[in-house]
Amino acid sequence: MSANVSTEEMEIRESFQKVDVDGNGYITASELSNLFQEVGCSMPGYQIRELLQKLDKDNDSKVTFEEFTAIFKEMKGDGMAQKFRKALNKKEGILAIGGTSTISSAGTQHSISEQERFAFANYINSSLENDPECKHVLPINPETEALFKAVSDGIILCKLINLSVSDTIDERTINKKKLTPFTTQENLNLALNSASAIGCQVVNIGAQDLKEGKPHLVLGLLWQIIKIGLFADIELSRNEAIAALLEEGETLEALMKLSPEELLLRWANFHLKKVGMSISNFSGDIKDSKAYFHLLQQIAPDGSKEDVPAVDVDMTGLYENDLAKRAECMLKQADRLKCRQFVTATDVVGGNAKLNMAFVATLFNKHPGLTKPENQDWNLTSETREERTFRNWMNSLGVSPRVHHIYGDLQNAIVILQLYERIKVRVDWDTRVNHPPFKGIGGGHLKKMENCTYAVELGKKQAGFSLVGIGGQDLYDGNPTLTLALVWQLMRRYTLNVLEDLGHGEVAGDDLIISWVNKTLSQAGKSSSIKSFRDKVINTSIPVLDLIDAIQPQSVNFELVRKGSLSDEDKLNNAKYAISMARKIGAKVYALPEDLVEINHKMVMTVFACLMGRGMKKA
Repeated sequence: MSANVSTEEMEIRESFQKVDVDGNGYITASELSNLFQEVGCSMPGYQIRELLQKLDKDNDSKVTFEEFTAIFKEMKGDGMAQKFRKALNKKEGILAIGGTSTISSAGTQHSISEQERFAFANYINSSLENDPECKHVLPINPETEALFKAVSDGIILCKLINLSVSDTIDERTINKKKLTPFTTQENLNLALNSASAIGCQVVNIGAQDLKEGKPHLVLGLLWQIIKIGLFADIELSRNEAIAALLEEGETLEALMKLSPEELLLRWANFHLKKVGMSISNFSGDIKDSKAYFHLLQQIAPDGSKEDVPAVDVDMTGLYENDLAKRAECMLKQADRLKCRQFVTATDVVGGNAKLNMAFVATLFNKHPGLTKPENQDWNLTSETREERTFRNWMNSLGVSPRVHHIYGDLQNAIVILQLYERIKVRVDWDTRVNHPPFKGIGGGHLKKMENCTYAVELGKKQAGFSLVGIGGQDLYDGNPTLTLALVWQLMRRYTLNVLEDLGHGEVAGDDLIISWVNKTLSQAGKSSSIKSFRDKVINTSIPVLDLIDAIQPQSVNFELVRKGSLSDEDKLNNAKYAISMARKIGAKVYALPEDLVEINHKMVMTVFACLMGRGMKKA
């Protein structure tokens, strides 16, 4: 993909996400109206409707990302469109930034949010203040651009990733002392590849961009990392008390399909309903702080739990006429709940949707105020390791909408069709694909089914996948085994395509990878080798670590590697070290340490394939 195409795609996606504040995958008239109000250039209703009509190709009053993309380029000379673009650039605190590395497309213009810089600096300060390995950059002054310098050596980024998803990075692999340009580069490789492994989209970000502290890229990456951590427990299988949010007549399956953003809104309204209030967004509806005051009052500890003292929320600030002062009074009460995080009074009054959502997520995580309904026999299965790996892989490629629940979110096949494009299979978006939002009987059942059937057809006829016994109905029904069978073949092809590109078109397969691994090990004087991706020696991680050291000599500290007769704990320690070391030398590995220990042959293949790709780049 050319740099220019990457730039345009990035601009379009950033623009869409600025307007689609609730993250549901489409833009409504109210979101357009909120955009213009937020940046101080409100438009009359008829102009909002006129703009919506320009964007909305199928006249359903909702603009999908595909519609937005198709029309975005055509609007450049249009007066209404120019006002729209101006509002996009003005949104969320505006500082124009130009120029980035070749990966992120040099010469482009971006805007950054000063509010986000302030919020993220304070979040890092409070989250890592007791970590002695971060003392060299903490505390970060939130009023200056110190944040961008602070993340430039990779240490803070690695620490934040582990805060969001614990044990992602083996901290033994982080370079911490007497950093050189090379060891700094290693830290940034480790951070970027680990961020990708937890589901961050880092396609347009290079280590050099982070080293130089490119503001819009740093803020974008920080938000993705922080958001993943904030949303981790806003998920039914990990927090069964969320079942209390079930509405009358609603099934558990329907609740499980809601995104974390939708669940947060449902949660806020669950508590606000007790005082006769409701909100529909985290921007315009919270500007007057009234909803926040009542939400704090509802979730504040009442003293019934041991070791959790009661907090009596002071509601007198509600009667303050000045909205900024009222917001400050509210935040003082939030501070008493130890939840004053992400937003300032200005962010509340200004309706900064992103930061207000982070604030509400903090409230949920610390004071959910939910009790799992009794007398309900639910069999909630947690996401498997394999499902999580596939989901993170998809999200790291920037699919839209983001995948939260692998089966429900693949049900209309839109994400699967985007993945086909990533593996160079042409998709006929104009005549074969039905685009959301899906209308009709059963929520567009037939249109979704047609997409699923087309997805299976592409796999069989264009991609050459083995999809025996798999039909469109299986994808639509969310059949776990058959859905994962297709997703695995997509991931496998994506991995092998990288090797074929590096190998000038030579067809890559298991035998080629194994042969390359053993040849590389032998040439480096290593004694280890593998017979297949099911070889029992793989559960020691020794062949992986030897291969890493062969690709980048003296990178592995073998004093940290357990050898001989290994316990399960020894094997896991070796695997953690191996996976992080692979990422550190520049291999984008999605597999988890447990995949090596348990010899999950599919994921083992991806580890060796990614290392082969890294080795071929070196050559």
